[in-house]
Amino acid sequence: MLGEILITLSVVLLLFVAYEFWGTAAVTNGEQHDLDRQLSQEWSHPPAPDGSPPPAPTKAPRPPAPGAAIARLYIPALDRRWVVVEGIGQRQLRHAPGHYPGTAMPGGIGNFAVAGHRTTALFWSLDDVRPGDAVVVETQGAWYVYRVVRSRVVKPNDVWVVAPVPERTRAQPTTAMLTLTTCNPRFDNYERLVVHAELVREQPSSAGKPSELR
Repeated sequence: MLGEILITLSVVLLLFVAYEFWGTAAVTNGEQHDLDRQLSQEWSHPPAPDGSPPPAPTKAPRPPAPGAAIARLYIPALDRRWVVVEGIGQRQLRHAPGHYPGTAMPGGIGNFAVAGHRTTALFWSLDDVRPGDAVVVETQGAWYVYRVVRSRVVKPNDVWVVAPVPERTRAQPTTAMLTLTTCNPRFDNYERLVVHAELVREQPSSAGKPSELR
């Protein structure tokens, strides 16, 4: 009797692990597909004739609504891409990387900071990213190519990693950065894995994909 109970528990555990690896990944991939289609529809309005983003209005634009798709994020070294949404709440991060509200937007001076869960469909392999690897961000009118400068593991309350100038929270930013954060180690969250990258170039959408994605 005890043996049968142990076997049943083992099967249930295996099914749970399988769902965590493949079931949730399938759901996330489906949600990402929907977000990607939504973003394509929103970007179907053509940008300026030269391919550059539309000119900024005289008044500061409103921040994106929580959960709104704002960009595509590519990491060629991992052969992965995702649609990034606005916000880092539980609802926003469930099936997508999320932009930290208040941090820079793609290509902007400061720190474009993005969080993602450590799941197989999201930032599972972020620890495989190395200095020199490219991280590409796509917006409606432009591509932004960043280069990874370092990775580190920090405590969950080390929020300075998403400051405009990490490690110098009171400094005024003069360069464009990108920061990716996720839980560390896998299956736990008592640390944060952080990847920092710096903008090396940008090009209009009309120029086609950057060489890093070809």
